[in-house]
Amino acid sequence: MQALDPQYQEHLDKLQTAIQDSELLANYLDEEGDEEYKLLVDTFEPHIHQLHESVTFHNPLQLLALEKALLVDGFEGLYIPRLLGYTVLRGYVGEDGRFSKPQDHFKDIILYSVGSANFEQIQKRIGQAIQIGFALSSDIWIANIINQVENKKVRSYLEGQKLYKYQDIKQRMSGLFKYKKQFQSLRFMTATFPETKQDLILDFEVIRHFLKLRIDQQFDNTSVLPTLNKFIANEDLHDTREFVELMIRIGLYYELDAAGQKQYTEVFNKLRKNFPEFEKIYMNLINEHWLEVKEIPLESEKRMCALIGRASADKITGYYNTLDTVYKLGYVHDDAIEAVSTYYYSNEGRSIENSNMRSAIFSQISRVVNNLEVDAYTDWFDLQKVVTRYIEIFTNQQFNQDIKMLYLGYIKKLLKVYIDKRGRDYQDIKKFVKTTFLDLGLMTEKQLVELFKTKRKKKEVTEK
Repeated sequence: MQALDPQYQEHLDKLQTAIQDSELLANYLDEEGDEEYKLLVDTFEPHIHQLHESVTFHNPLQLLALEKALLVDGFEGLYIPRLLGYTVLRGYVGEDGRFSKPQDHFKDIILYSVGSANFEQIQKRIGQAIQIGFALSSDIWIANIINQVENKKVRSYLEGQKLYKYQDIKQRMSGLFKYKKQFQSLRFMTATFPETKQDLILDFEVIRHFLKLRIDQQFDNTSVLPTLNKFIANEDLHDTREFVELMIRIGLYYELDAAGQKQYTEVFNKLRKNFPEFEKIYMNLINEHWLEVKEIPLESEKRMCALIGRASADKITGYYNTLDTVYKLGYVHDDAIEAVSTYYYSNEGRSIENSNMRSAIFSQISRVVNNLEVDAYTDWFDLQKVVTRYIEIFTNQQFNQDIKMLYLGYIKKLLKVYIDKRGRDYQDIKKFVKTTFLDLGLMTEKQLVELFKTKRKKKEVTEK
């Protein structure tokens, strides 16, 4: 956990002062009613949320520090329901439907809440979060929390949040799935980067999810980069598969500074030399990543190409040397096609290396087809000459099927625009599709007839 920046603490201090000086709080302390507390919630929680989102975007590794700073009496228990939800949804849930490690932050928020002077109001808003959190936790861990509470009424409340139905794993996972839906539009992920091998294994899934979300949601990752550099440099972690996988994600998606890039290459080369079967593991992990994300961004692949050292005469070097040629010349260039062919035939047909190369080439083709305008269909005709060459090189049924589905998406776009069956555009498209799909064995004549058949609407029968 990183310490909270002074600018954020100053913001918190001002919010706390505003709450304590407000007439809304004075009214609530006088009346102690639900409506008065709700006015406090409606007025001040949006300001807390805005600060939380700002930290999430710019300094996500400070989120735990921010949330701990909210656990003081001056905030009157505001925003605690959100904090509990965030902690529940940050934890990694294993195949047994339980947290992979105890959620201490969740425990801290619960214990603060039950000791708050405003617990009577807080408890009306946190039941579901505690129920799901307890469902995903062990009985011993829950008992430990309850045993720290002296108030019998509060102990009884907490014991009541252990629901019998959640002893069933299907019920637990269903409850978690439904609870997650309430937080779909919120951004709250953080991670603690480990210093020991044991912690890395326990925290791996959370870190992987965190790194992916930061890229998917296009957050500012400037503040995360120093931590990534430190993580990469930690030699105690280098002999784990988890470290290798996180290295791949960092290399693909995070723009390290010059020193970080140099260090990345050095560590990668060290792993190639010392990690058992590193070449095989690395290529398998790249393959798994291709299957997960479907299309690695071009800039990500180029970034990895630049980071990978080429001194070792291994399959990794051969793979990235080939990609270098493809990206430098363009995948349509004869020399690029020849480089792919040479690399492809140097491996076994169904090897992981060849699977990765097919994915890389398909990604290039799909970028072009998915961005083609309908009036540029003749460019698609020209592209097919290149695609046919790759189909002949790969002789892979899955690659052909992927091309077919990619093309069908574009064909549907064309047929929505070119509807005149006597028109030249329609006839040219139909002729090209029939010839290409039959020659490549992508569809039968009967399927092609159905593809171009106009679906007529049934006439409504009116009663006389």
